[in-house]
Amino acid sequence: MINRRHIRVKVMQSVYAMLQSHNDDIIREEKFLKHSVLKLYELYVLNLQLLVEVQKLAAKKIALSKKKILATNEELNPNNKFLENKIIKTISESESLEGFIALNNLKNWELDFEYVKIIFEQLQKSDLYKNYLNIDEDSYKIDKAFVISFFKEIIAPNDKLAEYFEDTMISWVDDIPFVNTWLVKTLSKQKENNAFILGSLYKDRDDENFVSQIFTKTVLKHKEYEKDIEDKTPNWETDRIADIDMILIKMAITEFINFPSIPTKVTINEYIEISKDYSSEKSSYFINGVLDKISKEFIKSKRIVKIGRGLV
Repeated sequence: MINRRHIRVKVMQSVYAMLQSHNDDIIREEKFLKHSVLKLYELYVLNLQLLVEVQKLAAKKIALSKKKILATNEELNPNNKFLENKIIKTISESESLEGFIALNNLKNWELDFEYVKIIFEQLQKSDLYKNYLNIDEDSYKIDKAFVISFFKEIIAPNDKLAEYFEDTMISWVDDIPFVNTWLVKTLSKQKENNAFILGSLYKDRDDENFVSQIFTKTVLKHKEYEKDIEDKTPNWETDRIADIDMILIKMAITEFINFPSIPTKVTINEYIEISKDYSSEKSSYFINGVLDKISKEFIKSKRIVKIGRGLV
């Protein structure tokens, strides 16, 4: 499922796009933001489906080899260990996965089958695959460890596949690392004899609402928040502050004021960490200093009111 860190990143990107385009259609931009989050889930499903499609391709190639007029003994009696991989078979039998693919008409691997072949060919050449086929032990543990390594070592780092995803949906550029981590966690948690069920996109309704609330409240109040920021940066003109830094500070102020269950320290730490990935080298120190001053003033003036102990 999507976590709050990545929700904040998606919102940051949408706020940035809206302010840069000088577009004031907040309803349309909010819809695009939600669409972007839903597409992230689609990327997750496509990666799961890719595992199944590679296994299907392997089965087809083995079936064709058996039909050769001069088939070798190895081709007539192939090693079917990969074809019988338990965790991939469980995924392929998942009703929830099949239902999502059908409902959303996902035909990527049917229309762009070349990427399935690219991954399968790379897998076939790998020591990972050869070593797996030579393991005599037949267990769910071995199968799961192989699939996790297959994804981490071959699928996730594949440049051609990454380019394909980026060309398919521009927002996936930043989603790929998150989805890769999410998928590995999913595979790691899957247990033997349990059906594979697609997890929820959001942890709960609060997280789903968090997307819209932090976006709309930040956009609607961003001009007002600039005055708060100016008061705490007397040696800086507003236009000298990096756009991303300004947006992150404004989003943090939105959290300070509108989300009483989120501790101020958590908010500050989250935006510091995001700045390390999306802004300049010194941005984290700048953002930390500004938010620390603002939070202390807001607490004193009661603009920050948190619920529960230890939340300030």
